[in-house]
Amino acid sequence: MGTDRMTIEGADVAVVGGSIAGCATALAAHRAGAGRITLHERTAGLLADRGVGLAVHNARYAELAAAGYLDTAMPWAQLTTRRWYVRDGAAPLGRQIGVQPFPFRSYCWGPLWRELRQRLPQDTVFRTGTPVAAVDGDAEGAVLHFGGGNGAGEGGGTVSGPRDRARTGGRTERFDLVIGADGYRSVVRDAAFPGVRPDYAGYLAWRGTVPADRLAALDLPGLPSEPWAQEDCVYGVFPGGHVIIYCIPDGHGGRRANWVLYTAPPGGPALGSHAPEGLPPGALTDAQYAHLRHVTGELLPPYWGGLVGLTPRHELFLQPMYDYTAPRYTAGRLVLAGDAATIARPHTGAGAVKALQDAVALEAALRALPERPDALEAYGTERGGTGRSMVELGQRLGRTLVQDTPDWRTLDQAGLDAAWAAADGSGAFGGRELKEARPAGPGR
Repeated sequence: MGTDRMTIEGADVAVVGGSIAGCATALAAHRAGAGRITLHERTAGLLADRGVGLAVHNARYAELAAAGYLDTAMPWAQLTTRRWYVRDGAAPLGRQIGVQPFPFRSYCWGPLWRELRQRLPQDTVFRTGTPVAAVDGDAEGAVLHFGGGNGAGEGGGTVSGPRDRARTGGRTERFDLVIGADGYRSVVRDAAFPGVRPDYAGYLAWRGTVPADRLAALDLPGLPSEPWAQEDCVYGVFPGGHVIIYCIPDGHGGRRANWVLYTAPPGGPALGSHAPEGLPPGALTDAQYAHLRHVTGELLPPYWGGLVGLTPRHELFLQPMYDYTAPRYTAGRLVLAGDAATIARPHTGAGAVKALQDAVALEAALRALPERPDALEAYGTERGGTGRSMVELGQRLGRTLVQDTPDWRTLDQAGLDAAWAAADGSGAFGGRELKEARPAGPGR
């Protein structure tokens, strides 16, 4: 069956990557009529235990809910207001330089992933601890080559297929369609566009969370009785970076303070290589941890720096900032989605939105294949344009918020609004409008 006669009905589909983008695109394939769906996730741990936060703009939520990819059963908290603070001597909260609307719903990554995972059909095969080493695609389908891992997962069985080959020294399995949702180190993207790599932006995000009951330890002189409203998103700004702090549900009826701190690593932007990888919890070096302590202790207002310091070192992790948009989102029977297709810096407030929108658009394209053989190419064109615009937005926000920061101490509300408007440009913060969002129909 050539690509010009491809149909999703009853197709054998592999999704490489089992995170939010992977689960969402698997759901898209299922709703479009795929037969067997198999997800391959490289990590062996429980993804539902991940506790970092994410936010979805209210308008983007409404579109994704109408399309059937988000709903009120997924634990969330409403954010309404963004407050900007700079350090001001010993003032615990610092000095507020401006207030702006912030109409976002906040989520905890793990519970959101769990809800998406539960919406997949029971016969979905979900294989954890199953790294895909390489992919071969042709006009008839694609072959996955597996590296380490035993291939066992929630769906049971092993990673074995009818066409075993020795390319990687492991087993192989053939599929009609392969969806690459495997992040910025995507092996599916490498197969589609060999040698094309994301560009490192030269700075990092330090990330962590703090249980709400732990915040009582921040008993500072002059601290208001209610220093932080749950509906507030805090931007603590300093020369060369900023921290974002907001509440997220923990999935168990409680709340956590989620924080992300952006600045260049100690010793400058190189971090020892041109394209560094992220560091998982507990892997920070002494120099990196000392740099974080310097920023929180000397550059941030005492309360917000102290909040970041309540996250134990073994729970901290680092995320390098990248810019990337694939030349195309499709190559034969290979399709890209999420960060495998486009990496926009998290300043855009639209990382999860972009992945979920990719899934909605992919579902529509797969459904349209019988009448429109070029539907997958159209998916790539439409989502690629959106992806490029978000990459550009991330770059502009990165310059203003990290790489070429204004003198925050001199800004008042009008100055802050002007700086933000210049960086946001077209007003795409939070994600661009989802084209052709439609209500969930029968079977969705």
